[in-house]
Amino acid sequence: MECEVVVVGGGIGGLTVAALLAQRGMNVCLLERQPDVGGCAANFDKFGYSFEQSYGLYSSWGPDEIHRRIFAELSVEPPEVHALDPSYVVRLPDQCQVAVGKSVEQFEQSLREVFPGCADAAVEFYRRLNLAGTTLRQLLQEDADLLSSSKASRTYKLLSKGRAGAKIMAAGSDPLFAHLNGTSFRFRRFVDAQLQTLAQGNSSEVPYLQAAIALSEVQQGMFAIRGGSAALAARLADSIKASGGSVRVNAPVLRLAYNSAGHAVGVDLVSGEKVTASRAIVSNLTVWDTYGKLVGLNRTPPEIRKTLQKLRGWGAYLMFLSMEDNAAAALAGDRLLTLTDWQADSEYDPENQQLFFNAAPSWDRRAPAGKRAVTVHAFTEPESWFTFHSDEEEVEARDQQMLEACWERLHKAMPELGSGVEVIDTMNPRGYYDSTRRKLGMVGALVPTGTQFWPGQASYLTSLPNLFNISDTSSAGGLAAISRAALALADKLAPRR
Repeated sequence: MECEVVVVGGGIGGLTVAALLAQRGMNVCLLERQPDVGGCAANFDKFGYSFEQSYGLYSSWGPDEIHRRIFAELSVEPPEVHALDPSYVVRLPDQCQVAVGKSVEQFEQSLREVFPGCADAAVEFYRRLNLAGTTLRQLLQEDADLLSSSKASRTYKLLSKGRAGAKIMAAGSDPLFAHLNGTSFRFRRFVDAQLQTLAQGNSSEVPYLQAAIALSEVQQGMFAIRGGSAALAARLADSIKASGGSVRVNAPVLRLAYNSAGHAVGVDLVSGEKVTASRAIVSNLTVWDTYGKLVGLNRTPPEIRKTLQKLRGWGAYLMFLSMEDNAAAALAGDRLLTLTDWQADSEYDPENQQLFFNAAPSWDRRAPAGKRAVTVHAFTEPESWFTFHSDEEEVEARDQQMLEACWERLHKAMPELGSGVEVIDTMNPRGYYDSTRRKLGMVGALVPTGTQFWPGQASYLTSLPNLFNISDTSSAGGLAAISRAALALADKLAPRR
């Protein structure tokens, strides 16, 4: 089979760039190894329930923001989205809680009540952070590839924003922790739990500017999608096909195909078929799998192999729950981020202390009558699910141990649930690996470092001139960042008229 662009992987990044290129008239073929598109964005369906595998929080769906801009170009309607307010509620170990949402006055009042020892410093921290985050988000609306632009280009654009831009430049690659002076330990843990959820790292790891974007997005309004991110994936797949592109499921790719001169010319499928691409190959796989599986380690430059060895990601442990409607009525909101221990004498440990509770909204019925579909997300070190378990019985024992620990923490943090919830199923990194083939079943972005925020070149570039990577591991900032990178790559390969 011949095409202009072949896309390997049907996650949101691969689907987005394929949809844009197909709409612009390019001959595109997307290959997905699973029976359905979506990747980690796919829902988990069982017993009449449809569970999101994410937090159910989606940013940048406002007017002129990235998702609206993309769908304004496509031939299909976007999925139905609803604004959330609050985005979520943070519940602390002492059962104090803070609703994080659009009401600045209410949020600042909560900060003063919950953190009286550093109230002024906490409020001022958020005011400065929101100014930086809002400014950066405005710039990203103007230039989707801002974070990957050259130093000279971004300096010019930041200076156009006056004092706010100058402060962003001064922050550089500072970790967020450097901007928490005057705040209490309790407040820092409040921030740590949110950053771990939104950016895969704590205040010592996440760059200040990345934190500014993530935390200001939450305050200025997140969205829920009817049907979850799986609905977004389905609309993008529909757009590809409506524009004449090809979406092939159950089509696992083995590796890149090379010609006699050693140049990548397409991909070889596990079936033995070759799909050639005259313009570009787009990998929607992780950076590890893009090089380890597609390029091949023997063709990967030594400096990239060294970099890949240093990169880290988190695994996820999910509990899929059924919740009674009356139990939902007792909750502070559909989404709760809970912290069960302050961890005063240790480094922040998200694996054993925090959970994110995501209940499907009442207006998005994904469960039998009288029930709600709930996903509870816990972090876990992925290596341990592979290194110390030699057979399925050991994996099942580890899963049961993790389930019991998370179940206990959930009821400790949210005692009002009582007997109103029950477990339908679970998902661990081994399950993620089986369904997605991601390295060690790691999901989400990389654990961030200061050098990743301003990479100095387009995030989608690889060591091969016609191979590009659009994934959560090459874009800092969640789904919106992936979509921005997809738009930037589409503009490179097929500029808009």
